[in-house]
Amino acid sequence: MPTLTACALGRLPYRDGLRLQEALVRARSDGETGDWLLYPDHPPVLTVGRNPSEDNLRVPVETLDRLGIERFEVARGGDITWHGPGQLVGYAILDLTARDRDLHRFLRDLERSLIATLEGLSLPAGIVPGRTGVWLSGEKIASIGVAVRRWVSYHGFALNVHPDLKFFKLIHPCGLRGIEMTSIAARLGSRAPGLEQVRVRTTNHLAETFGYRALRWAEPDEAWRTAGETAPEHLSSARHAAA
Repeated sequence: MPTLTACALGRLPYRDGLRLQEALVRARSDGETGDWLLYPDHPPVLTVGRNPSEDNLRVPVETLDRLGIERFEVARGGDITWHGPGQLVGYAILDLTARDRDLHRFLRDLERSLIATLEGLSLPAGIVPGRTGVWLSGEKIASIGVAVRRWVSYHGFALNVHPDLKFFKLIHPCGLRGIEMTSIAARLGSRAPGLEQVRVRTTNHLAETFGYRALRWAEPDEAWRTAGETAPEHLSSARHAAA
């Protein structure tokens, strides 16, 4: 495989992350760019995939409004999940035609990349047969939900680095009842690495697992420009203030 371009987008509302993904999917499927791995830092949000279970939300909708948590129905596979601060969210905009259009292999490679990241931190993670995602001693530490359009993937994975795990009590994570979510920080305490370090480790493992010849990091401006989209106003204001 040629080059994978990774990009840490910074704080980004979910609706803007979705807009950027969809525009990059169009650009990738039209051959205007290569493969991308996007890392947004979303404010607290719940997303519901194409296969929701009944009663996957454990609290009244009014509770979400009070907490300022938005809820989106999206095109990815899977059920309900939470995204927010302290979680490494990765959106993989990859051409699956170059991988024999094998969606099963794509999901397993995402899992292998996350497992390698955790094993590098002395956390013996693994999979549970029949359940997509990554688990650690019976608790779930990473969720995966993807979509494909014209054989270009989007959406991706969410690895719990140091989120506030109480937010998962609002839902039945991934529609599964009776499971507990965990995080790197919950397992390693003061020895846990920060989000940036985990992002770099995960990206390196993913690039290796998927067989890319090169890995490069891009600034957010490049991602928005490549997608042909205008960056959110608060990002432009922040850049002007820094200048």
